[in-house]
Amino acid sequence: MLDPLSASLTVASSGLEAQSTRMRIVSENLANASSTGRTAGADPYQRKTITFDAAMDRASGTQLAKVKEIGVDTTPYRVEYDPGHPAADKAGYVKMPNVNMMIEMADMREVNRSYEANLQVVKQVRSMLGMTIDLLRS
Repeated sequence: MLDPLSASLTVASSGLEAQSTRMRIVSENLANASSTGRTAGADPYQRKTITFDAAMDRASGTQLAKVKEIGVDTTPYRVEYDPGHPAADKAGYVKMPNVNMMIEMADMREVNRSYEANLQVVKQVRSMLGMTIDLLRS
């Protein structure tokens, strides 16, 4: 088992990696919020979701945050009337992505805060390790 400071770094690192992946998924959703199908009646972009899991790291003996699955949101697509759109069906309706901008923006803020919290842990551990080395030198 690692010492507690090294274990803290390992846990925080796994959190940084997991939140980085989550930010990528949120960014993809935001970037494709208007991506319709290319042909009449085709399905548009489908919102992606991410699921996390705790995984035991045998080397450090700690629980780490890991991405369990990147899936898709099965909520129905929005439908808008736009008969001139290339993806419009015969009735003039276009299937729009099931991406809700407000949800994605809220997720982005939460990801940002979680990432910053993990980064703060890394900074604190580095500071404590530095102070420990200084004590050992004197």
